[in-house]
Amino acid sequence: MTSAKLFFGSNIRFLRERRKMTQEDFAEQLGVTRVKLAAIEAGRTENPPAVDLIKFSDFFGLSIDNLFRVDLRRVGELPLRELEAGNELYMKGTNLRVLAISTDKANKENVEYVPVKAKAGYRSGYANPEFIASLPKFSVPGLPQTGTFRMFPTTGDSMLPVPEGADVICRYVEDWTALKAGTLCIVILDGEQDFVFKKLTVLPEGNKMLLESLNRAYEPYEVSAGDVIEIWKFHSYFSKDVPERVSECNISRKPWTQS
Repeated sequence: MTSAKLFFGSNIRFLRERRKMTQEDFAEQLGVTRVKLAAIEAGRTENPPAVDLIKFSDFFGLSIDNLFRVDLRRVGELPLRELEAGNELYMKGTNLRVLAISTDKANKENVEYVPVKAKAGYRSGYANPEFIASLPKFSVPGLPQTGTFRMFPTTGDSMLPVPEGADVICRYVEDWTALKAGTLCIVILDGEQDFVFKKLTVLPEGNKMLLESLNRAYEPYEVSAGDVIEIWKFHSYFSKDVPERVSECNISRKPWTQS
């Protein structure tokens, strides 16, 4: 059995630095020695005493499980605040979503590309920083300065006139309930289900979502919020296909008048 990767030491250092505290000040507040704290942060302490674990948990307002098992450096600021507030079910959907990201040398977030051959692996590796780091990366000009963006390929003709094979750039959605009805999204579904590019509406009861195609030949359908892993809101797309020429009968002309 493969041993689980633990993040306790790196999390403690991250949380301390996030509060702009020195090791000396933090150790004094917790009632531990600076030497002990330095060893924990460096990962040299495999089994910290239970009394120390409780001190760290109480100080940061985070469960011991999250301190060990979640790489908090990869969690966005908003979900981290939700965790600190005690909202273990930060979803406004279902369970806690941990967003793994990759950054360049300047610590700027990359735009990762999820190719078709990586779609199956993405469903199991979406929260794994090593998997995300293995994906192709791009720097896309003109994107907003805030938010996390990812690029996904489209398949099939259900979203025509967006052509099959287009690459869709989307922004990560943290709060699903904030989406307006009929928002274009890439929806990552659990299990054997596929990625889908659809118009998404969170239904009033909150535990189901309606997915609609732009191509009206396809019927809308519902999915359970529990089957949704991630939602990415449409921003733009790239395509190698040239749009068809617009016929004259589709062009409206206004009479020209001289002022």
